[in-house]
Amino acid sequence: MGDPADSAYMLQAVRLARRGLGRTSPNPPVGAVVVARGRVVGKGYHMRAGAAHAEVVALRDAGAKARGATLYVTLEPCNHTGRTPPCTEAVLEAGVRRVVVGVRDPNPEVSGGGCARLRRRRVEVEVGVEAERCAELLAAFAKRITTGLPLVTLKLAATLDGRIATRTGDSRWITGERARRRVHRWRDEMDAIMVGAGTVRDDDPELTCRLPNGRDPLRVIVDGRLRSPLSARVLTKDLASGTLIATVKQNSRKIDTLRRRGVEVAELPGDRGQFSLKRLMRLLGKRGVSSVLLEGGAQLAARAIGEGVVDRVAFFLAPKLVGGDGRTMLDALGVERLSDAVRLSDIRYSKVGEDLLVEASLGGCDGN
Repeated sequence: MGDPADSAYMLQAVRLARRGLGRTSPNPPVGAVVVARGRVVGKGYHMRAGAAHAEVVALRDAGAKARGATLYVTLEPCNHTGRTPPCTEAVLEAGVRRVVVGVRDPNPEVSGGGCARLRRRRVEVEVGVEAERCAELLAAFAKRITTGLPLVTLKLAATLDGRIATRTGDSRWITGERARRRVHRWRDEMDAIMVGAGTVRDDDPELTCRLPNGRDPLRVIVDGRLRSPLSARVLTKDLASGTLIATVKQNSRKIDTLRRRGVEVAELPGDRGQFSLKRLMRLLGKRGVSSVLLEGGAQLAARAIGEGVVDRVAFFLAPKLVGGDGRTMLDALGVERLSDAVRLSDIRYSKVGEDLLVEASLGGCDGN
């Protein structure tokens, strides 16, 4: 068992790093704490891409007190020059005696390089303190940097019998206020939010974050047939510039109209209004999107699961019953035998207000 003090300081760094979620891509969210003689003398986090990295911010905050101190950082200090100089240089110049790292850099091209350089310069380096917490924080960055694809979380809100609306389409509100607030926190922390054209047409959502000081994610509309009405709120003046419509390549005056409004239109190869969601995810990954919150509806959710682009699910289940004539949370997945059912793993349950939140990873099927 490691030093409890090391764990406590690393958890402080984790909490700092969380402040950067949704703001640092294509860089990872990182937090750092400088400790001298049992006291925190400096702290910082990476605020946005292009800004100083967490280690540099914390060392500047500590000033001369960093000499001989211990630096706690959630991710291995970088040893390469990007938009900013290598963080290892700042660590060495500050005279830090010991560096405690949560996890090594998941980028295979640079992993281990920062730690190796510090050790060569006789800085004591320890790796793996609160590694699970740090890795969870970096999961989206790690997936994009190793696969080119963002981490996708499918969020659905349904009644206990799996209905997302009544037979008339009424869906406001299935969940309570606290659950809706949690979703807005996720929007604040993720790079993009994605829905299908049916959701835009039926619900006319803004897809914004309504938290104080929150930020809006990139809004992505999956619309192979360009059926989203031009009157939709996400396509009007105030929100158009933060919206991307993904559609099948086609000659359409509507595309010209959307682009004039400031909407980004991604034309993908496809047929009969269908295109590869994995191709779309790869496009988003290339533009630095590390995390996507997929909010439905039922058709897009089933399609995303079927095409293998969903990494995690977050299902809110409300203590209500609608019955068999209500709209189901998932369209058909083509499962004929229980052994072919999509498997969930790493399942976590929590109560959010009066609603039950089930979070899990997608794990394939029994035959895998």
